[in-house]
Amino acid sequence: MSRKILQQLTFGVIVGNRGFFPSYLVTEARRDAARVFEKLGIKTVILDESQSKLGGVETWQDAKACAELFHRHRDEINGVVILLPNFGDEKAVADAVRLSGLTVPVLVQAEQDSLDKMGLATRRDSFCGKISLCNNLRQCGIPFTLTSRHVCTVAGEDFAGDLRRFTQLCRLVHAMKGVRIGAIGARPAAFNTVRYSEKLLERMGVSVETLDLSEIFTRVGRLSDNDLRVDEKLALLKDNADTGAIPAQKLHTMAKLFVVISEWVLANDIDTTAIQCWTSLQENLGINVCSIMSIMSGQLMPSACEVDVMGALSMYALASCSLSPASIADWNNNFGDEQDKCVLFHCGNFPAESLENPVMGTADIIGTTVGCENTCGAVHGRMKAGPLTYFRLSSDDFTGKVRAYVGEGTVVDDPLDTVGCRAVVQIPAMEPLLRYICEQGFEHHVAMNHSATAEVLHEAFTKYLGVECYWHAKA
Repeated sequence: MSRKILQQLTFGVIVGNRGFFPSYLVTEARRDAARVFEKLGIKTVILDESQSKLGGVETWQDAKACAELFHRHRDEINGVVILLPNFGDEKAVADAVRLSGLTVPVLVQAEQDSLDKMGLATRRDSFCGKISLCNNLRQCGIPFTLTSRHVCTVAGEDFAGDLRRFTQLCRLVHAMKGVRIGAIGARPAAFNTVRYSEKLLERMGVSVETLDLSEIFTRVGRLSDNDLRVDEKLALLKDNADTGAIPAQKLHTMAKLFVVISEWVLANDIDTTAIQCWTSLQENLGINVCSIMSIMSGQLMPSACEVDVMGALSMYALASCSLSPASIADWNNNFGDEQDKCVLFHCGNFPAESLENPVMGTADIIGTTVGCENTCGAVHGRMKAGPLTYFRLSSDDFTGKVRAYVGEGTVVDDPLDTVGCRAVVQIPAMEPLLRYICEQGFEHHVAMNHSATAEVLHEAFTKYLGVECYWHAKA
């Protein structure tokens, strides 16, 4: 897994308070929130009751104390959760976030009132307080995320669901900061479609490190078949897919290539790779790199074909959000006359976890030009039925911006007789989507995985990462 994709997250928690509302509500909120965070495996940084009244934030001094606490833990905190058990002091809460200097996502929750508790001793007015707080956050230039319902109970399932989505969002935003992409080899000459702007990526804080294939071939040539590192990679290749039809020498060459790529990735802190997968590898080593890419993607170190750097970054975003391996594929074929279905296809690099009965074979399409015997290593398999999120980042030199599109659909199990890695997908209003992709000049590649994370990806990129993102479901 990439070093930047977090499994354990830590949230800074602010409990708002306002003196003329019942203060016991703050104590209840802290108690209920602690249970929810513990159940979801989320660590927290929060004022204790010795640092402010009941551990809430109500005054300027409370705001400073909270900000100082968050600042001390700035390297740990991945997001901030604001709880409003009563109206809260909107200015103090906004000041706490602003003074902390944190640039992480912020979730705003407000507790709902009960109709039988609207007296002075029990009413909350959090419904109104949330609107006031959001106004103050916007004045401070602090982006924030809202719960799915305007008010909800901290102890309820609605808020637990909001926290799960917020966890995905925070993981994605954290993972995207300082990404290092490995571009291995030159893009295939005919593939102008995968051109990209390193300068626009650098502006996003994304670095591209390059490696020439000639260096790869030299390092592969130095490795012995008996090297223990080769044996380790060979075992991974055999575990990833059925290799019964592949000659032993081809597997050993793949294992050597795997060792060389892995050690370069490790030495350079690479998070995701884009590889020149044809035709130099076939002509020089007599193999395909697909199975290696399949394994790396399965390890949440996504790898894209044809030096599609923006495709690799798209895969990485999907994987880091959902912790589910991502694939890259062509928008490849219509599915008969069904306009809401199509075929997504690539020669053979999908992560094995996403496939039914993966088998290692040859890449027959490329084999027509380089010889099928030189294309051992392609994975063949049908993508399992289930939920689908598709996503694509692209650098647009004409506007000087990175942009994206995202949406959801379903991988279906309709019959399809073909080779390689393939999926039949059903997407609502597919014709308008394809029209948008064509008119906007997006690439023919798209990243996808088994998840339902379009909403999270859209919010993360538009609100926190500054990338214009078209959400197909909301068009």
